[in-house]
Amino acid sequence: MFGIVRPCTHRLGDALRTEWMAHLCGLCLALRADHGQFARIVTNYDGLIVSVLTEAQTARTPQGRRTAGPCPLRAMRTAPVARGEGAKLAAAVSLVLASAKVRDHVADGDGMLARRPVAAAARRVAAGWDRAGARSGAALGFDTAVLVDAVDRQTGIEALAGPGTPLLTVTEPTETATAAAFAHTAVLAGRPENAAPLAEAGRLFGRLAHLLDAVEDQTADAAAGAWNPLTATGTPLTEARRLADDALHGIRLALRDADFADDRLVHVLLAHELRTSVDRAFGSTTCSHQPGPYTPGNPYAPGGPGPGGPLPPEPPRRDRRGLIAGCLVWAGLACTCQMCCGTHEDPWSGERKEGLCSSCDCGSCCDCCSCCSDGCSCCEGCDCGCDC
Repeated sequence: MFGIVRPCTHRLGDALRTEWMAHLCGLCLALRADHGQFARIVTNYDGLIVSVLTEAQTARTPQGRRTAGPCPLRAMRTAPVARGEGAKLAAAVSLVLASAKVRDHVADGDGMLARRPVAAAARRVAAGWDRAGARSGAALGFDTAVLVDAVDRQTGIEALAGPGTPLLTVTEPTETATAAAFAHTAVLAGRPENAAPLAEAGRLFGRLAHLLDAVEDQTADAAAGAWNPLTATGTPLTEARRLADDALHGIRLALRDADFADDRLVHVLLAHELRTSVDRAFGSTTCSHQPGPYTPGNPYAPGGPGPGGPLPPEPPRRDRRGLIAGCLVWAGLACTCQMCCGTHEDPWSGERKEGLCSSCDCGSCCDCCSCCSDGCSCCEGCDCGCDC
């Protein structure tokens, strides 16, 4: 699972958490339906934003949801999931994104991909994903060639980049690809007037994705001798942060120019959670839901002066599973890493639990973002202290 927008479920609230999961599961199931079980491996956090944007521009209808069967990542429970053209476009884009990521790892010789037979097999898989994405995109009127072309141009640009090369020259192919994907959501939604502002939001989102990936990988790339855009162009972290903050501001302005039927989830993901992603990448964020020293200004952090300190535990569920059913769910959670790396329900009691090694990036519980999950939009004058 990859992507830069990894929202904290504590801040989303019940309503938006359900919506976010509906799009995530909808993307996963769209991949399975159109491209087979193995394609589900390319499910990613950023791809679902395409689905979110498509639905946000249209009025919600009952046909936009269906009830999916039990899944290990949902503790073997059913759930409403998004379906339709938005989920299919997200699947097509995700396939091409994953193909690009595989090729990048092959080029860098990461891990097992340093071996020629494994690298050759990975290239074949990536090529298959390109073709599958092209078929799905064509059915929606979206030409994925712009994405594939961006991936191909990226390699040439990186080969020519050196000290003094503007960092934005390196990020341009990613910007072009994401701009095209974001803009096409307006076409699917029947809102052509939104194409230009969403293309701008997508362009800046692509810039951020490339920047944050470079920042997070710089140390590891240096140790492995792998190519990194910051190191190659001699760009200091201060300049990278300035570009990231400018992109954040530009995305908020672009979203203001687009017309949405319901922009709550879009706003939370692309205004607030994206800002948190930037803070996380540059090491300037903390999480109040993790044990640790009290952080001034966060009354709900452990040891803080706020009412009750830590958040109260959820009441125990009564629908306990039996021994055998619970063991089956436990095996599913363990095999999918959800028990270690995500939020899940206890296999037997159904209580909400954090993964053993989870590190939620949710910032302060009293962040203004909570208002966005209560039915209002900060962009429409909500008095939550939000400056966007």
